[in-house]
Amino acid sequence: MKEIKTKLCDSLGIKVPIIQAPLGVAVTPEFVSTVSNYGALGAMPLGTWELDRCEKMIDATLALTDKPVAANLILDWDQSARVDLCLRKGVKIIWFFWGDPSPFIEKIHAHGAQVIYTVSSADEAKRAVDMGVDIIVAQGWEAGGHILGKVATMALIPAVIDAVQGKIPVVTAGGVADGRGLAANLVLGADGAVVGTRLLSSYEANIHKSYQAKLVTAKETDTVYTQVFDKGWKNAPVRILRNSTYDNWVAAGKPDSGHRPGENDVITYYGDIPITRYSLSIPAPTMTGDVEALAHYAGQTVGLVNDVKPLTEILDEMIGDAIERIDRCQRLVL
Repeated sequence: MKEIKTKLCDSLGIKVPIIQAPLGVAVTPEFVSTVSNYGALGAMPLGTWELDRCEKMIDATLALTDKPVAANLILDWDQSARVDLCLRKGVKIIWFFWGDPSPFIEKIHAHGAQVIYTVSSADEAKRAVDMGVDIIVAQGWEAGGHILGKVATMALIPAVIDAVQGKIPVVTAGGVADGRGLAANLVLGADGAVVGTRLLSSYEANIHKSYQAKLVTAKETDTVYTQVFDKGWKNAPVRILRNSTYDNWVAAGKPDSGHRPGENDVITYYGDIPITRYSLSIPAPTMTGDVEALAHYAGQTVGLVNDVKPLTEILDEMIGDAIERIDRCQRLVL
């Protein structure tokens, strides 16, 4: 049986060159462990969670898999305690986003763990190599969720590959929802891909049914790049599905925070926590009220998402199709 194996697989000890995007509260220990047990890299989104919640997530996930698992940490917050917790618990892959990881790299390496770091330009990639980062994720502008830069994947990946010069693996983030996207990025020189939007349309994803239904019916033109969903994380652009909150804000002339329509409206609850308009919170399964007005994170690949399937079936299809596409490319060479 044919397989795809890159130096990313060798570096991380995984079987297929796919990394699961962090995906916030959509991710559960069962979700992460299913991805890792399949042979890809599951990722725990611990970046803003309280320490006790992080510990529960780590313990529950590691109880379900002995395969590699990453912890994703956002450097707009102090991550010292979370890094220490992850290392103490035996997490061997720490994935940083949105900031300077250099203060943590020596400690992480001293514990026999690896550092993944997300960049949005070739210059950032060069600096990451100099810092001692082990693996780079190059995030394109078409990705869903929070976005670092404004360069699309097709232009970004070759530039980052040239900058890194083969010193460490480079992984794509943004623009991959099927085997065609994975194969294309491997041809560009990447060693693997981060997949997010497609995995949200899985049975295991911990999201509201209405959110998942919108993912399945949305077109590639239905996303917008905006900073309007900023409650909980200021000055952090996102790509979401266009919705009433965004449209009403645009119709009002895109006013600044504090002057936006319905600024203080409580539109739903997460447990007993009130969620107001413009929050970064995603629609969780138990939420009621005006769920449509919440942030529905999605990349431009959402137009390629047409159904809901088990995670393993999605990954099977992606790998099988990528192999077929690569074989087809090889047959084109005379």
